[in-house]
Amino acid sequence: MDQTSFKQVMSAVIILGLATLSFFIIRPILLAMVYGVILAFVFMPIYNFIFKRTKMENFSAIFICVTLILIIFLSLWFFTPIVLSQSLKFYSASQQVNFIEPLQKIFPSFFASEEFSAEVGSILNSFVVKSTNSLVNSFANVILNFPTICLQLLVVFVTFFFVLRDKEKLIDYIKSLLPYSKEVENKIFHYTKGITFSVLYGQVVVGILQGVLVGIAFFVFGVSNALLLTLLATLAGIFPIIGTAIVWIPVVIFLFLAGDSFSATGVIIVGLISSNIDNILRPMIVSKRVNISSAVIMIGMIGGFFLFGILGFILGPLILAYLLIILEIYRDKKSPGIFINEEVK
Repeated sequence: MDQTSFKQVMSAVIILGLATLSFFIIRPILLAMVYGVILAFVFMPIYNFIFKRTKMENFSAIFICVTLILIIFLSLWFFTPIVLSQSLKFYSASQQVNFIEPLQKIFPSFFASEEFSAEVGSILNSFVVKSTNSLVNSFANVILNFPTICLQLLVVFVTFFFVLRDKEKLIDYIKSLLPYSKEVENKIFHYTKGITFSVLYGQVVVGILQGVLVGIAFFVFGVSNALLLTLLATLAGIFPIIGTAIVWIPVVIFLFLAGDSFSATGVIIVGLISSNIDNILRPMIVSKRVNISSAVIMIGMIGGFFLFGILGFILGPLILAYLLIILEIYRDKKSPGIFINEEVK
């Protein structure tokens, strides 16, 4: 082996070794860094708005970080005790609820058999008790792991700050590492920005707004455990196809069975508005953006959840979308793609 080849091999070994060690160093905080990047993308329009008026990068980024920290802290301070209390009440109530009685009233012929009814009731009771138990345990784990969570949040906001401030430099650096031509690089970043915008704003932000709207109805009409149900509706709202209906429909059934027809009707009206408001908001938010199939988003969210946890609801569809973007660029066809296309309005 000549000296040039030896140097190349050693350089490759050193780079590979350092890359491996670096991965193990950042692996415990990798998801926290991803949270920071996602937050930076979401709040980038606000940062640009402030920066255009102040012309100060550090001030603009610090102002947004401090404001967001205060909002999160105050929200946790006021709402955590309420959510914990409602979770415990919901957990206790779920162990005493008779799930078969309302089902027998709604579907009398289907639940005519006592043995079948008892079996279904046992399954439903077991499912709800395990679900509520997991919810209560998750709150307990948050309290037990509070020091670790604080360190993770520190990483989130450090990443958030630097990505907000240095986004152009980061983009140029990433482009310099890509093994593609300038034309392909520009296409990749165009589609990547568009698809990220569509998923985060068109799916996540609109879904959160739908959940909040349903939550307002829960509070207005005096539904029990309204805050907890609002959180569940907000989480369900980000899912395509499923949406907030998976939360407000059972609430409506419960209200009708309890004899509160007025509240049930009110929740139905607001729920229907919530379920259809995305048809108005989504085109306004993501018009002329790259659009991704709902099937890809749904599959990505479910698979991402199993792999990354809660963060997977965002990361899953984005990872699948980025792969499809590369395939669409290399496919280089004039006809629109099955999974990804660009909306023109």
